Amino acid sequence: MNSPDQPLPTFDEVLLCTPQTTAEQVGLFLRRCLIPCGREEKIYTMLYADELSYDVSCRAEELFQHLQHYKNTYRLVILCNCEREHSYIPSVFSQYKAHMIPQRPLAEIQRYLQQHYRVAQPSNSAASVFKENMCVGIVSSKRAGVGK
Repeated sequence: MNSPDQPLPTFDEVLLCTPQTTAEQVGLFLRRCLIPCGREEKIYTMLYADELSYDVSCRAEELFQHLQHYKNTYRLVILCNCEREHSYIPSVFSQYKAHMIPQRPLAEIQRYLQQHYRVAQPSNSAASVFKENMCVGIVSSKRAGVGK
């Protein structure tokens, strides 16, 4: 948010981890992050890395240790659920831990995201379904099983 005109991360910069994420997927992601190829200064982010299985986490750590000597100026952010801070990945990378609290008010964060997720020409876009021609929307319910 410090650079409002900077685009949001692209698909190759973010890995959304689940228990089904494979070691191959994590390996490809870490290679993109740690092996230099060009002058791009991307910030790579692993979301919910605490969700990775034990086997995948072990292999990810081994690969990270092997690859980090290729590039000493990499930018890798690993986000985990604070309730699972004792799982493998958060424990291994605990020496780099930084507690993050949003520094901006919610309304400002929402305006920033609206700027990046609004479709400029909504005439033939599915974005016309969402409020204010947004290309992303969240549908939620306070009750479970209501078909949303």
